[in-house]
Amino acid sequence: MRTTYFAKIASSLVIVVCLVATSSGTRSASAIPPPTADAEKTVWDLEHSYWHFVETNDLTSYRNLWHADFLGWPSVNAAPVHKDHITDWITSQTSAGRSFKLIDFKPAAIQSSGLTVTACYWVKFKWIDNAGQGDEHTIRVIHTWIKNGNDWQIVSGMSLLETSIPQK
Repeated sequence: MRTTYFAKIASSLVIVVCLVATSSGTRSASAIPPPTADAEKTVWDLEHSYWHFVETNDLTSYRNLWHADFLGWPSVNAAPVHKDHITDWITSQTSAGRSFKLIDFKPAAIQSSGLTVTACYWVKFKWIDNAGQGDEHTIRVIHTWIKNGNDWQIVSGMSLLETSIPQK
């Protein structure tokens, strides 16, 4: 009789633990929205805006794309940077009289996961001097965007200067 009593308690505990685990998992999963094609389209549009802001030297709009907690590693920096240095690569060129010219934007991949979207792509560009001259460069870019209220902002990223584009 004593064994039966403990068996009933043990089975009741197992049921309670399973119910708690299941309901906790359901709450956590529902708190993070599922990935959507709309989020990915929004991020691609924002990536195009990013390069438009660089081309028009609109540093205020450009800075607004970046999350306060951004950490990334632009190809022109020797070490990672935070948001407070995110325009340095632009101002170092514009202060020397150069203007940015976007030549090509080539998407590589995009993936959404809850509150983040990661976009990978190539950009071909030139910094044009006063004589209208400039060398063409291609960089690989990866940005991770995070949903911040109603806005998407870049929270992390990295770029790499291409010496040649690998074939698939």
